[in-house]
Amino acid sequence: MANSTPVKLSRRERLQAELREFAILATYLFVCFSALAGFKAAILSSQGISFTPWLFALVKALVCAKFLLVGRWFGLGDGLAAKYPLIVSTLYRSLTFLLVLGVLTVIEEAVVGHLHGEALSASIVKIGGGTLAQFAATSVILLLVLIPFFAARALGEIVGEKTLVRLYFEPR
Repeated sequence: MANSTPVKLSRRERLQAELREFAILATYLFVCFSALAGFKAAILSSQGISFTPWLFALVKALVCAKFLLVGRWFGLGDGLAAKYPLIVSTLYRSLTFLLVLGVLTVIEEAVVGHLHGEALSASIVKIGGGTLAQFAATSVILLLVLIPFFAARALGEIVGEKTLVRLYFEPR
């Protein structure tokens, strides 16, 4: 294990590392959400419906990145990390955080609905597009977004983050 000896970081170094991780995760999510929102905009445009999703994609990426980091600080999804193969722990973490994002999305929609004077049931019905099929598709897509993130994190935990970055970004 490359990270078996924990290094004590100063408060400033820890803040810088957390901000860097937040920026990387938010950027990754923004790219994924923008691609999906652009696809949705193209479909709606073909039906004569105007949809400009970019601000929504940015806000959703920032909120989801923060939720994911807070969940990681609490150690969510770490239960299988050392006991099982990398794929099992990656899928477990991805599913765990899919549930976290789902619960927090329900809370978010309930708060937004309350602010707009809507009933709780009316707010929650809109989640994932409003139909069971759209909710299922949205959940699967979000899971497919989370799997590469957690796979890269798990690999970084084993080989070391610096080694992983070097493997991806330096010439061979």
